[in-house]
Amino acid sequence: MTGTKAVLRGNWATLLLPIADDDSIDFGRLAEEIDLLIAARVDGIYSNGTAGEFHNQTEREYAAIQTLLAERCRARGVPFVIGACQPDPSLARERVRLARDLGPAAIQVVLPDWWPVTEPEAVDFLALMAEAAGPVPLILYNPPHAKRVLAPEELGRLVRAVPAVAGIKLADGDDAWYAVAKQHLSGTALFVPGHHLATGMEHGVAAGAFSNVACLSPAGAQAWTDRMAVAIEAALDLERRICRFMDQHIVPFRSLHGYSNAALDKLLAAIGGWGPVGTRLRRPYRWIDEAEAMRLRPIARTMLPELFPA
Repeated sequence: MTGTKAVLRGNWATLLLPIADDDSIDFGRLAEEIDLLIAARVDGIYSNGTAGEFHNQTEREYAAIQTLLAERCRARGVPFVIGACQPDPSLARERVRLARDLGPAAIQVVLPDWWPVTEPEAVDFLALMAEAAGPVPLILYNPPHAKRVLAPEELGRLVRAVPAVAGIKLADGDDAWYAVAKQHLSGTALFVPGHHLATGMEHGVAAGAFSNVACLSPAGAQAWTDRMAVAIEAALDLERRICRFMDQHIVPFRSLHGYSNAALDKLLAAIGGWGPVGTRLRRPYRWIDEAEAMRLRPIARTMLPELFPA
């Protein structure tokens, strides 16, 4: 395996924005976070997904975040993916152009959001993004909260129409979903939810994950990912416990109290205690009190000791 496909796989850690009390981005803490992720030896780092609050930053801030990530990753030889996600397609194209010149392994985009696109419009949008990206491949971010969530058959048609789309971040499903995904998306790097990565690997469909488990423990998520190649049953056992922890202790913050996915990911990072992120989101979005992280930290370490090596 060579080139892009060899890089776009494994455990990718998301860049979380440390937000100061005055609602600004703390770039000093952000630089420290990047260095800690590099030290954890994750397979790669990506920016500006939902957890990176791409929907709540200025274009100047966007440029500063990506430049900082690119400089630090290039200095250490660490692959990085830049999220050029923007609900406005015109601004998305400008973000792609800026990202292209920073030399990422790929650029992640979302379909236009205010008015859901038709399939021909989605093809045209991705063709525009591919033109702006030049030689850099694209990753399509199609999460469950997108206004138009595409089935594997639809995604397969998009990939065939726009070959620059080398990867897709998406939600997985049951065995039948994996069978359909294998039929229509073979050869495309699929990034499944981090807490389902062992299942995706067992099915031979997942290339990796832009991982919420890496939010909890970058080094632990990397060790778990590496373990999948040699001990899939043990990895699946840990996955079951990770899902149990998420369902019992993390998901209720969203389902019962209305917190966003970004708030949940920052809570996971605070539970893990590995870096200077904090739980604060940029207003108007609510964040979870750090006291909840302190309460959940011993529970996580008891249920998932493999993720927290001494």
